[in-house]
Amino acid sequence: MEVQRESSSKINILLITEGTYPYYGGGVSTWCDDLIQNISSSNFSVVCITDTFKPNSNFTFPKNVQNIYQFPLWDAEEPIEYIGSEATYESVVGRKNKTNSIVIETLFLPHFEKFMRMQFADAYSIEELNGCLKKMWEYFSRFDYKSTLKHELIWNSFKKIILESFDDQILDNTSLEDITAAGRLLYRFLQPITVDLPETDISHLTIAGFAGLIALNQKFKYNTPIFLTEHGVFMRERLLAIGSSNYSIFLKLFLTKISEAISRLVYHNVDQISTVTHFNKSWETKYGADLNKIKVLYNGVDTQKFKPSKAKQSKKFKVVAAARIFELKDILTMIKVCHKVKRTFSQIEFIVYGNKDAVPEYTKACEALIRDLQLESNFKLAGFHSEPHKIYLEGDLSILTSISEGFPYTVIESMSCGIPVVATDVGGVIEAIDESTGIICKPKDVEALAKAVVKLLTEDSLRVEMGERSREKVVKHFSIETFTTHFEHSYFNLTNAKTKSISRKTVKKLVS
Repeated sequence: MEVQRESSSKINILLITEGTYPYYGGGVSTWCDDLIQNISSSNFSVVCITDTFKPNSNFTFPKNVQNIYQFPLWDAEEPIEYIGSEATYESVVGRKNKTNSIVIETLFLPHFEKFMRMQFADAYSIEELNGCLKKMWEYFSRFDYKSTLKHELIWNSFKKIILESFDDQILDNTSLEDITAAGRLLYRFLQPITVDLPETDISHLTIAGFAGLIALNQKFKYNTPIFLTEHGVFMRERLLAIGSSNYSIFLKLFLTKISEAISRLVYHNVDQISTVTHFNKSWETKYGADLNKIKVLYNGVDTQKFKPSKAKQSKKFKVVAAARIFELKDILTMIKVCHKVKRTFSQIEFIVYGNKDAVPEYTKACEALIRDLQLESNFKLAGFHSEPHKIYLEGDLSILTSISEGFPYTVIESMSCGIPVVATDVGGVIEAIDESTGIICKPKDVEALAKAVVKLLTEDSLRVEMGERSREKVVKHFSIETFTTHFEHSYFNLTNAKTKSISRKTVKKLVS
């Protein structure tokens, strides 16, 4: 997608996403859209890592969006065929023709082996790891990725490093299929380092994960500042996902190590981290982030759009939620909460708006539990809602049962509508909700969550008062105007810092 550039004086931002905007819904996608729609002083190009190719976007783009790039990580075709990079057919074929056994063995293999061994070591220098990655990036700027990573030399080296790096107890329970799967995962995860996009003023990254390799590419090539906004911390959510997977012990350790290495490399190279909650700081510094580079910039909501309604739309008590149906949202717990609340309010209705296709197996598990608990008339998985500001007005209160969050939009959107929230104590939820605006419970505590829902539905005056206090708090602290101002200042400061850095290098060259 090409859009006419509005002004050469505007700051050019490369917004890098993974599994979110503009092809998926959810809080991060909402945040991206708010950013682009409200910061007209910058031009944006967006690159999104997807699982497979997505033909359509979920969003309408304003004029300041210049380019949309898609990088399907798991398609059969090579991502370069989709990304819309400036690489010509001749250059792609030329790289393949130049890539042979001698080139791979002499120019790539030493750096690859060092890169892999360091990840599995008890301790390593992040500077050295970064140096290895940069050498690999330099290699891929000249030679073919697929021909290299799928070469027998690399496979034999990979197997050898695995056998040397893991203890016998783990290897005794590891199959050749496991090691092959690890090699295939590595092949997929490292692909973003090959993305070759035009130069921009800033790379704005939305996750400190494998999408960060695109930002590192821009950093290595153009010295482009990296601005990272963390919503849910990559490594925290990665550990939760790996821990709950059916992978073997070996694969779980392998995925943890490679994920940690990439996350540390991103933190090592970032120029500013705008985390959306104070909660994230401890996780970020644990994996190498510089505390001095971290600033808390809360999400903002359009208080003129998300506003209270005077008329209640239904006499029946309703609890609403905006959430994609997948494990981290813990919809199974929400269903159990509904089952307990039904004992007090037999006509209670829980309505969940959100994508049901994110993890089909989990959606099926939720639907099965609804049937098992005979809640077909009480719990609705309503799917995507195109007008999120209307979701909360359907309910008497909203609920969030997540086991992991950053600073969830659903909480402040509900509060802005004057609808109090019952939520789990995860991420930055407690930085939005206090005892005057909602009720906080421990994750997976079905009994406590159900009691909180019953309390607010039973005590009308408390529910109304909490709704009023919620609205006041959002207007004061979490408005879209505050959100926009913070990011405009950050963009300006990072661009100035890059300009000064380039000027110093130019002067140094002239003097020498």
